[in-house]
Amino acid sequence: MVLGTTLGAAFNMSNSASRLITLQEIRQITAAEGEYWGYPHVRRVLALAERIGEGLAYDAEAFAYAVYLHDWGAFPRWLQAGVDHALRSRQVAEQEILPFTALSPKQAAEVLEAVERHDFRDVRPVTTTLALLLREADWLDMLGVIGIARELAWGPNNLPAVVERIKTRRRVIPLRLTLPAAQALAMPRAAEMDRWLEQLEAEGFGFL
Repeated sequence: MVLGTTLGAAFNMSNSASRLITLQEIRQITAAEGEYWGYPHVRRVLALAERIGEGLAYDAEAFAYAVYLHDWGAFPRWLQAGVDHALRSRQVAEQEILPFTALSPKQAAEVLEAVERHDFRDVRPVTTTLALLLREADWLDMLGVIGIARELAWGPNNLPAVVERIKTRRRVIPLRLTLPAAQALAMPRAAEMDRWLEQLEAEGFGFL
């Protein structure tokens, strides 16, 4: 696979017929560039979206692009200090990927909104079901045992700081979910986090 400074240009320069970037290639880049967490996270988000998106009308093709691209701005290749990862992900998608795909302008616009506004700290409303589905599936992956494991793996070697992030996600995310199926899935995950936090407090003797 050709990976250059500008991915879209690299893909097209490698083929005199100006070949388009496919979703399969985007999957491969996500797996290659997302360290140990990017690709597994995407697969979990897709699985969660399938569960909470039943009965919703949205563009499944555009949604797949949005899910695979939504965290590229947090990958080492594209990470920029001082730039929010969701905004950076939008920049990469807008400049380096989407112009070199077969997506229509409407599809691309929906992908860009979904990518930029997926973070749970972004309080701006979304205008499409596609963007709503991505953000709520993404938020669910921050809850429960998997959410705790993600924060512990993320570090740093500062348990109080990590626990505070876990508590923030437990407190904020369930209140922000709007899809009934997402709310239902969040309840047992939040309860599991509560149990873990209670046990941590009991075993820590106040010395975390």
